[in-house]
Amino acid sequence: MENTVLFNEYYRNWIDVYKQGAVREVTLNKYHMTSLWVDRLAPDMKICDLNRLTYQRLINAYAELHERQTTMDFHHQLKGAILDAVDEGYLDKDPTRKVIIKGRQPRPKKEKYLNQFQLQTLITSLKLESEISWEWFILLVAKTGMRFSEALALTPQDFDFRKQTVSVSKTWDYKGKGGFLPTKNKSSVRKIPLDWQVSIQFAQLLKDLPSDQPIFVRKKVYNSTVNHVLGRYCRRSQLPVITIHGLRHTHASLLLFAGVSIASVARRLGHSSMTTTQKTYLHIIQELENKDIDLIMRSLSSLNQ
Repeated sequence: MENTVLFNEYYRNWIDVYKQGAVREVTLNKYHMTSLWVDRLAPDMKICDLNRLTYQRLINAYAELHERQTTMDFHHQLKGAILDAVDEGYLDKDPTRKVIIKGRQPRPKKEKYLNQFQLQTLITSLKLESEISWEWFILLVAKTGMRFSEALALTPQDFDFRKQTVSVSKTWDYKGKGGFLPTKNKSSVRKIPLDWQVSIQFAQLLKDLPSDQPIFVRKKVYNSTVNHVLGRYCRRSQLPVITIHGLRHTHASLLLFAGVSIASVARRLGHSSMTTTQKTYLHIIQELENKDIDLIMRSLSSLNQ
């Protein structure tokens, strides 16, 4: 079996054969980015050069410039192709076995969510006029916890004002050429209850708009544009500057602190499982558990012998 072909030549061909048309464009772009990094870090590496030592050196070189989780993703994207190379006889053994994943220390994370008072301050400061704007987008995400791409894909026919719900059944390809795409997973297809005030407001806003056209998309949309609008309102109100995704975290956090069950929060957010919700909001869940322990102990101490 010919194994003197360059590893990245094999990898690029593997992407074209197995990933092109099989994964979403955003995922495909990640594979292409991995290929560019292999070009940069090991441009002359042949498949026959791949062994545990050379593969670990490649991973280590990548890890010097990236955080551990990003390095783990890089490894996983390479591993699929390498295992196929083993199956095809290019390699006798799996060089990725027992690889050690390293990485740079994570950067200090920005404030991810607002508390209830801060969110109220933000919503009160929004300049909500009689036509659709990014301010209305910010309000809707804050009230529903939708993902950015889900909210962009909303059309007037997704709203049921009689039942006070909005249906999430698609996303908007804002990273690519535009157009509707499927949701992130099956659990993301859902109906989100709306409060009466938002229902009345959007019923008025949408009454003359085309029923099947996206409400918020008029031209190419960038995540940074909407984040800039949100950031401007945060700074004006002297609040922590968060992103649109931070509004989703805010929504979930307020529900959890209000005592809404993890299962209900997971369904509302469109998580594939409660495990995802638990991992994402572990710090909040732990804080709530500490409050529960205090409550339990106070209740028990009130029982007289």
